[in-house]
Amino acid sequence: MSPERNLAVLLRDMAPTLTSPRYVFCAFSDHRLPDGVEAICLFREAEGLTAIVEKTLAEALGLSWSFESRLITLEIHSDLAAVGFLATVCTALARVRIPCNAVSAYYHDHIFVPVDQAIQALEVLRSLATPPSFTSTLAADD
Repeated sequence: MSPERNLAVLLRDMAPTLTSPRYVFCAFSDHRLPDGVEAICLFREAEGLTAIVEKTLAEALGLSWSFESRLITLEIHSDLAAVGFLATVCTALARVRIPCNAVSAYYHDHIFVPVDQAIQALEVLRSLATPPSFTSTLAADD
C-alpha cells in the first residue's frame, strides 16, 4: 500500500490506537545511550541524545526522566510529505488542553500524551475521523 497524502483521507482512516506501556523521555548530554537502554525512539540534538523508553525500564536502570506518557499510533500509512495532518491532530488536542509530542516515522505518525489524558486524547482523535452527522448539525444550530 502506498503512503497517503490526502488530508481528508488521513483523518478519516487514521485509526488511532492507544498502546499499553507508559513511556518517558530521557536525555543524555554525552550523546551516548547507556547499556541496557532500549529506546522506542532516539533523537540527537546539540544538547544531547533524547531517548523515549518504557517507564519501567527507566526506573529499573535509575534513569532521570520527564513526561510520563502513553503512545497513540495513527495507523494509516501517512506520506512523510503530507501537509497538515499532524498540524490538524495537534491543534485538536491543543483545543482541549492536551499536550502532545509527535513523532513521524516511515509508516505512521505517533503521538505521546500525558497518561491521565490518554483516553480523552484518543476520543478527540477518533472524533476527527467521524464527520458530524446531519442530526447533530441541526441540533447545534438550535
